[in-house]
Amino acid sequence: MRRSAYRGCLLGLAVGDAMGYTVDSRSWREIQEDYGPNGLLGYDLVNGYADVTSYTQLAAFTCNGLLLGLTRGQVQGKMAPFYKYIALSHKEWSLSQRSWNRPENTHCWLLQQNEFLRRHCMDTRMLDTLDRDDFGTLEEPRNAFNQPGSLTSAVAVGMFFHRHRIRLTEINRLGAEAVALTHGSPTAFLSGAMLAHIITCVLRKPDAPLKAVFVHAMKDIREEFGHQYSQAYEICNQMRNAMTYASGKGLKPVEVMEKLKCVSSSEVLAGAVYACLACDGDFDRAMILSVNHSGRSAAVGAVAGAILGAKYGEKALPEFYMECLEPSELLRELADDLYHGCTMEKGNKLYDLDWDRKYLHGGR
Repeated sequence: MRRSAYRGCLLGLAVGDAMGYTVDSRSWREIQEDYGPNGLLGYDLVNGYADVTSYTQLAAFTCNGLLLGLTRGQVQGKMAPFYKYIALSHKEWSLSQRSWNRPENTHCWLLQQNEFLRRHCMDTRMLDTLDRDDFGTLEEPRNAFNQPGSLTSAVAVGMFFHRHRIRLTEINRLGAEAVALTHGSPTAFLSGAMLAHIITCVLRKPDAPLKAVFVHAMKDIREEFGHQYSQAYEICNQMRNAMTYASGKGLKPVEVMEKLKCVSSSEVLAGAVYACLACDGDFDRAMILSVNHSGRSAAVGAVAGAILGAKYGEKALPEFYMECLEPSELLRELADDLYHGCTMEKGNKLYDLDWDRKYLHGGR
């Protein structure tokens, strides 16, 4: 697995998020009226910067939470299940969305970074759920939300795979659990399982064609969850339709995206799958395709960007996307941390002061 692929995954996610944010949930006609007949062709900058939203923020905080749990396990010899650390990181992310009643002692070092404290929540109902003491689980959902608000947290879960740390079936479930914390519809959390699986397989097998990765993910998710959730088959059907559109001719990309709707979590995932397959490895083309439609442009862009960034690596992302992306250096740092993992062990004399500061003392 390449460090460039880890960086590309988080940076690609942020690019798609920042590009799609300005046209998110606007109709295709409205987008054409503002940006011309071909729609949005690049960032719509604010003060010279491309702003990211909660899609990037949640993915980053999920990385932070997973590394917090891993470090506690290795250094202190005790830890809770990983989804508990994801819940903690989501809770602390929600603190960044308000400027009052922030506790002094926190666990996520990202709360000390201004680039991740912008109040750009793309699904404000999540904040109500995160204000509660008990979050949702697969067995006991707290609501029936099926929007893609926390879908990108599954990207971080997919990046967390390591054959000596966690099995692929556990990654699938953890991806579902990460989304189920705030979105209780099986359509939402099974889309999280699918996305985590896809990211893991793209990172593990960079030479595998994307279409083969998507087919393998559908098979595994059906086998693991299909006996309990009929929605697993519905998600697979939506992905299969997207793959069929990508291999066909006669329809314009925006017509396909309108057919796929790209509003719910599974529709967003299907839209991203189509964008990845229809772009023939051209990242810029994929970003333009993934954000120009009437659905959740930032979510589709973020998911497609993460998959393609993981597939082709950081160097495949055009420089003009990187120049204006405000949190790019922090995302590279997080990606590197996930790639290397915690090098410290309980009782080992090897000590990393910076890692200790970030993942044991909350950045202080």
